[in-house]
Amino acid sequence: MNLAQRSTDERVRGFSRRHRDRPRAAVLVVHGFTATPLSVAGWAEEFHAAGFDVEVPLLPGHGTTVADCNRSTWADWLSAVEAALGRLEHEVVLVAGISMGGALALRLAQLHPDRVHALVLANPAVALDPWRAGAVWTLGRLLPGWPAIAGDLSDPTASVLAYDRTPLRALVSQTAGWRDVRRDLALVHQPLLLLRSRVDHVVPALSSRLVLAGVSSTEVSEVVYANSFHELTSDRDAPAVFAASVRFARRATHPRA
Repeated sequence: MNLAQRSTDERVRGFSRRHRDRPRAAVLVVHGFTATPLSVAGWAEEFHAAGFDVEVPLLPGHGTTVADCNRSTWADWLSAVEAALGRLEHEVVLVAGISMGGALALRLAQLHPDRVHALVLANPAVALDPWRAGAVWTLGRLLPGWPAIAGDLSDPTASVLAYDRTPLRALVSQTAGWRDVRRDLALVHQPLLLLRSRVDHVVPALSSRLVLAGVSSTEVSEVVYANSFHELTSDRDAPAVFAASVRFARRATHPRA
């Protein structure tokens, strides 16, 4: 049984939400590494309830098996989110992403500045602690996987549908993709909201610091949450995260005089 078959929720394979009369603005929501669109479904539904059209793709190699993920690459994931962006023919598009989804959101903003108008990043992943980065590059050439990185939750009643092993070859590809993201951070000029957990056992605070220090955006906000770990859109602070995201999206996409 592949991962998506473990859920009866059809959103696990990716989904979109459209209003009858197309609104001016839409939100592309991107899930993280080894997870599925279910990890950001609540986030996406809140954007839709607030009046935005929404697109939530399933990234290649996700929702199936660890072996499939190990055959996918950063280039595959980037192509998938570029295709999803192309499906949004709206005047204004905001991209929201968690973890690796945040890195992909930043890359979209760098490559398509005319199509991406604002960003919401939740615990964005663009770097690891040096010792962990070294272990990834060393072990990634020798082993197919190591223990899961998904499921870093403060709330014991919460869960995230994700692989129970970390596909190391795919993780190596991801970390290679981060190099381009970090190199081109100054190209990011869009309004940006960065939502970060005070305690995150997966992505170090270094990652968010690099983003905040590197972007050229003049409108930048950071919110730090004390009651959640890495899976910020599925943990205790999720309602506050959703509310902050919607407020920002409304401000960022509202017509300016």
